[in-house]
Amino acid sequence: MDLPRIFTIRESNHRIHNPFTPGKLAALGQALRLAPDTRVLDLASGSGEMLCTWARDHQVTGTGVDISTVFTEQARARAAELGVANRVTFVHDDASGYVADEPVDLVACVGATWIGGGVSGTVELLSGSLRPGGLMLVGEPYWRREVPDQQTAEACLAQRVDDFRLLPELVEQFGDLGYDVVEMLLADQDSWDRYQAAQWLNLRRWLDANPDDELADTVRAELTTEPVRYTRYQREYLGWGVFALIAR
Repeated sequence: MDLPRIFTIRESNHRIHNPFTPGKLAALGQALRLAPDTRVLDLASGSGEMLCTWARDHQVTGTGVDISTVFTEQARARAAELGVANRVTFVHDDASGYVADEPVDLVACVGATWIGGGVSGTVELLSGSLRPGGLMLVGEPYWRREVPDQQTAEACLAQRVDDFRLLPELVEQFGDLGYDVVEMLLADQDSWDRYQAAQWLNLRRWLDANPDDELADTVRAELTTEPVRYTRYQREYLGWGVFALIAR
């Protein structure tokens, strides 16, 4: 049970595995007005930057769950580095079936709604761990503008145009699921660049160090095509944000 190795190669130097900068992650924590000892469950927690920095800055406690052994170890190391290992725990597990033993104050899936088969299923999964009146965080892509064709959708890593929605339609979807959107913070093109473009240097450094690895051809092909794909399509059409929800 693990992520394919290409993912950890691509994002080997990332602390945040989504198009947020450290400043945006900090701004989100401030916007949510987190009280000390807020209990958090973060599903698909990656390298644990959200949980670790919020434990440091806001004194939250909690658990992160991720399927990647590499990212889980990085999260534990980050907790130790920031002096919050007594406040947060990281579990290597499949987040798609994970429910907290006791209801938490804040439950999150920031950028991995595949764990619930999409937005609706992920909201349902998260609700099983949340106390009444608690906060739910969902990170999700959306179309910045109308997508002209299937080719563009696929170049933005969607299978179909209707895999994602325009921002107002995504916000409306949360309402249809029975939740008020009480806060949101969106990536911008600069934070997208920091997420995507940083991967290219990771790929090149890895390729230079591992020319005979079985994944070398895959990494070479990705490094050749990704900058053009991203700048031609994804940067222009795909947005991303984190949405804070409270059940009605």
